[in-house]
Amino acid sequence: MAELIIYAERIKSNIKTLSSFFEKNNIEWSLVTKVFSGDKTFLKAILTPDVTKKINSVGDSRLTSLRNLREVNPNIRTIYIKPPANIYADDVVEYADISLNSSLTTIKRLNEAAKKKKKTHQIIIMIELGELREGVKRDDILGFYEQIFELSNIEVIGIGSNLGCMYGVEPTYDKLLQLSLYKELISAKFNKDLKYVSGGTSITLPLIENKSIPKEINHFRIGEAAFFGISPLENKQFHNLYTETFEFYANIIELEEKKIVPDGVINEANIGHTTDYNENDVQETSYKAILDFGMLDVDKNDIHTDDTDISFVGITSDMLVIDVGLNKNKKTGKPKYKVGDKIKFKLNYMGVARLLSSKFIDKIYR
Repeated sequence: MAELIIYAERIKSNIKTLSSFFEKNNIEWSLVTKVFSGDKTFLKAILTPDVTKKINSVGDSRLTSLRNLREVNPNIRTIYIKPPANIYADDVVEYADISLNSSLTTIKRLNEAAKKKKKTHQIIIMIELGELREGVKRDDILGFYEQIFELSNIEVIGIGSNLGCMYGVEPTYDKLLQLSLYKELISAKFNKDLKYVSGGTSITLPLIENKSIPKEINHFRIGEAAFFGISPLENKQFHNLYTETFEFYANIIELEEKKIVPDGVINEANIGHTTDYNENDVQETSYKAILDFGMLDVDKNDIHTDDTDISFVGITSDMLVIDVGLNKNKKTGKPKYKVGDKIKFKLNYMGVARLLSSKFIDKIYR
């Protein structure tokens, strides 16, 4: 079975480094663990007391993941990091201390759920700043907040935004300053102190280092930097964090010299994805290796290998085919690969997320 290697100690080191970095800059932060889909082994291996002691909260976008987190660590503070579906208001109040919201209807349902459970549910209201994902329109902010402040079991603890996730709108100083000014406007209008201005994610981290972030931005929601050591703004390593935190190894289950061009009538009933081929290569051959994973496990575009002799041929639900050329070691002339060997791949965020969700992939913690 193909294996995903998880370097737990490197990830824990990243989280501790980020905690120190944020503390130095007077910023609180939430660790976003959605890449792990609520895997209890991960939660136990990574979220140890020494790691979580300086984290404001741990967040996820799936209620099942927050439920698992509660089972592993009942005392940890949790945050639901996307606007909830109002049908699940009871579960949100049960498993999340805080939620991000942009729908008045849903917040009213959360209020009802919190009242039944005799709880006060905290929320951060998201503002639309141009990314066209979740967020209250700026023209509606004052009226929106006015109605929320009247709810008995809802405590508004902040204002937030989400940039860089869908269209890639950059979180510039001016964008974040708008968010800060809306916070000041709301505080002055309603005489309410909003504790958090949650304007930061992994993509915003370089702005802190460059001292180009408004001082009012005091809460970040971080996933990618903690687990991959990079900021997506430039896709570069951030602050000496570990970047080699995951590796993927697949087994060669067949290795044969085969034709480059398929033989037979080609129709569109196939379920796989293949690379293009040149009809002029009809007589040519190369060595093809079959690996023991497929597109049910991961998208081929989310993985890559450093071996320049390997090229993609095709993928089906449970197998990937690669071309290994002449399959010769350039120094010794001996076969480079054989059946039973492993091929190492590197992964991006979505590659790791999909492999962690696959029940057909072994997960090994180191």
